[in-house]
Amino acid sequence: MSTYKEIKGFKVQTLASDTAASVVATGSWSSGANANTARYGLGGTGIQTAALGISGYTTTNVTNVESYDGSTWTEVADVSSARRFGAAGGTYTSAFYAGGNGTPNFSNATEEYNGSSWTSGGNLGTGRRDLAGRGTQTAGIVFGGDEPPASNKTEEYDGSSWTAGGNLSAVRLVHGGTGTQTAALAFAGSNAFPTADNNVTSSEEYNGSSWTAGGNMNTARYFISGGGSQTSTLAFGGTGPAVPGPTTKTESYDGTSWTEVNDLAIARYGAGGAGLDNTSSLCFFGDGSIDNATEEWTTTPAADFTKQNLGQVYYNSTANAFKVTEQPVPGGSWASGGNLNTARGFGAAFGTQTSSIYAAGYTGTNSPAVESYNGTSWSEVAEVNTVRRELLGFGTGSAGLKIGGRPPSVTDVESWNGSSWTEVNNLNTARSDSQCMWGTLTSGLVATGYNGSTTVANVEAWDGTSWTETTDVNTARNYAMGFGASSAEGLAIGGDPNRAIVEQYDGSSWTEIADINTGRQHGSASGTTSTSGIIFAGYTPTGMTQTEFWNGSSWTELADLATARYGLGGSTNGSSALGLAFGGYPGPKNNTEEWTVPEANSTITVS
Repeated sequence: MSTYKEIKGFKVQTLASDTAASVVATGSWSSGANANTARYGLGGTGIQTAALGISGYTTTNVTNVESYDGSTWTEVADVSSARRFGAAGGTYTSAFYAGGNGTPNFSNATEEYNGSSWTSGGNLGTGRRDLAGRGTQTAGIVFGGDEPPASNKTEEYDGSSWTAGGNLSAVRLVHGGTGTQTAALAFAGSNAFPTADNNVTSSEEYNGSSWTAGGNMNTARYFISGGGSQTSTLAFGGTGPAVPGPTTKTESYDGTSWTEVNDLAIARYGAGGAGLDNTSSLCFFGDGSIDNATEEWTTTPAADFTKQNLGQVYYNSTANAFKVTEQPVPGGSWASGGNLNTARGFGAAFGTQTSSIYAAGYTGTNSPAVESYNGTSWSEVAEVNTVRRELLGFGTGSAGLKIGGRPPSVTDVESWNGSSWTEVNNLNTARSDSQCMWGTLTSGLVATGYNGSTTVANVEAWDGTSWTETTDVNTARNYAMGFGASSAEGLAIGGDPNRAIVEQYDGSSWTEIADINTGRQHGSASGTTSTSGIIFAGYTPTGMTQTEFWNGSSWTELADLATARYGLGGSTNGSSALGLAFGGYPGPKNNTEEWTVPEANSTITVS
């Protein structure tokens, strides 16, 4: 019997009266915007609303790269080496593309994308084409492919070089791949250069060191695409004897078994694929007739579920049974607030739900704009002196600091007095790319980030006048989150690459404590002490809307944001009962969401 799988964000209404329910959710494909360049055999990576389509083949290999924002495809910087059937991983602003059929036929080249241009990365240990991969720019993985012959090799990338990982149990090429460097899925494909007899249905799961057998697909095929994670993947398209010519077939994986779901509208193989899980995926381009079409997969809850976020709900596909564990969780929900005047992300945010500042940031270019929130609307106030993005901030709406930022990473600090900005004493260490900070105008702390060349474990405390180096965190990282009461206590949470790690500061040392449920980076947080707070949004392997509550000993998932986002502003000196999320990417965004907890606790029990 398969195990129960958690269904996040749902509760059973009337299980006893609806025992015929056989699926958790239904899904369908709908048309998205056409790309500028039709092609197949491209590298696809990202999520449904923020994806990259890299290189590929028309009547020849092309260097074209396009970025998708959920509504349109835009041409961005070309790769330097035209090739098809390479492996891609990362986001639409930070990605890698490795291997493929180019010049030479079995390329070992890697290129890295920083959101504006491509540069050469470390070469694969083995040149190959028809491989698969995923992960991030600095924690990527590729596996299988054609060397020739067909390969079972796995390689892992750290942003500069590739090293050998555990081998697949069987050779595999022109297959699908999803996941991360430490939790990947390989599925379908061929065990030799594609012929009528060599396509497979098997899948394999990677745990960071070795591969083990996963569930078998229903239909064997190769040149297949997909998006998702090791335990939640949507696979689509392909070709093979069981499906002569390009196919529309789509299958969903729940970590145990594959289920056939609604077909693509357009039959295709060698398409690009992206997505976080089997509820939200993107299929783009491909060869039915070398097209530029895009399709988006959306999942709708089945009739016996509503979006309540109360309790923990599980489903067993083999037994067709549901269960809910009785678990007290805070209530709470997100509601729309006022819109920013200037849509942007990666700015300095500080304050509370009813009194916040959002300073500088990125709109497509760095912005000096500053806006103040009064609980209802945003108003433009005095601009910062130094324009930058990826900066930090803490304080209140009337007295706070904006700290560091880039490019390049700087030590600059400016103080806000409610009406103007003044330069004050600089940091000791230049830093950017972090939301791990908390404090007031007279006492605060910043931790982790990027110093212009590497991630740092460095921590500095503010006493109202100057900065002092204090105890480093145990794990260096950027894009972490944090909340706390003063320079004497707080939490450092998550960070790149999609970390779940949490460290607690007691004024003298950092101690690892309970991990968050969903590893993330580029999110935000709200809390007044290290014993009570929330984290929300950010880039994760499974979405950008999740909210989690900290009670001093464990993390509980709560109601999702309405708008997926990362690189957002958020209240950093609020509480677990109040919070503010605004701006961010992909976008940029200008909308605001407010978190409130009207009731202390809610529980449900379903047998």
